[in-house]
Amino acid sequence: MDDTTDLKSPCRLVTPEEVEHLHEHGWVKLKRFVDPDVLARMLDLARAKMGDDADSNPVKAGMTPVAEGEDQGALAYFNAERGGGLSSPVLRGLIDEIGKSATLLLRRRTDDGSPVGIRYYSDFFVPKLPSTTSSRHGGNGPTAFHQDFITFAVDRTGGMTFWIPLEQYGPEAGTMSFVNGSHRLGVLGDYTTYGGGDALGAFPELRDLEMTEQMTYELGDITVHTHLTIHGAGANMMDRPRWGYLLVTQPADVCWNGSPCPNFDTTNMVPWAALNDERFPLIG
Repeated sequence: MDDTTDLKSPCRLVTPEEVEHLHEHGWVKLKRFVDPDVLARMLDLARAKMGDDADSNPVKAGMTPVAEGEDQGALAYFNAERGGGLSSPVLRGLIDEIGKSATLLLRRRTDDGSPVGIRYYSDFFVPKLPSTTSSRHGGNGPTAFHQDFITFAVDRTGGMTFWIPLEQYGPEAGTMSFVNGSHRLGVLGDYTTYGGGDALGAFPELRDLEMTEQMTYELGDITVHTHLTIHGAGANMMDRPRWGYLLVTQPADVCWNGSPCPNFDTTNMVPWAALNDERFPLIG
């Protein structure tokens, strides 16, 4: 497919009911949100970057091959490849349109009553590889329950991840579950501090909250979760990749908190400075 096609309406706007669900539960499923034609173009882009097996992209620098062709240091739960969405005609149109919904979902106002805007933070193709086969990149295990916030090195909440499956998937593909209301418990640490376990073991009070079933996504459905929401996913039990794309957004007034960060180059940056350069444009 031609990825230079001018896409007028890659997705719809969120509804007030969907905004309320996100604030009540920490996540929301947006049904029939993305145009299926856009998803098809996205899947073409992903396969061009990563191969039909989602495992043919270059091995990341610093990853040392280990037994059975797998990579030490690779993510256990998916094979992440930067999407480059800001410079992609297909992805940039979707990113800008999602920014409008992200502004509504954030539900914050400035002193003069106008909405606080949304910044792009990052985007990735994130296929979860089949659990029954070895892989060069890892990425074929379950996703332990965790919280995203601390990994982004920002100074305030309000960030969200738009998780976009590129095909129709159910639990057998290793789709996500969310812990309802967990976003109200505050910052719960980095997943690397859980002693090899997950957030449900490190914070047993989470078990008192309701956990959703693993999601079933029809084509065009997506989920959005806040960066304080505890979530996890099963292994991919299919014989093919579970193709996904994620877009991470942040509030327009977000600042770097001075911590080391794998997501952006902090050279020449000043702690507590706004993330307002060309890497983090306003969207929507």
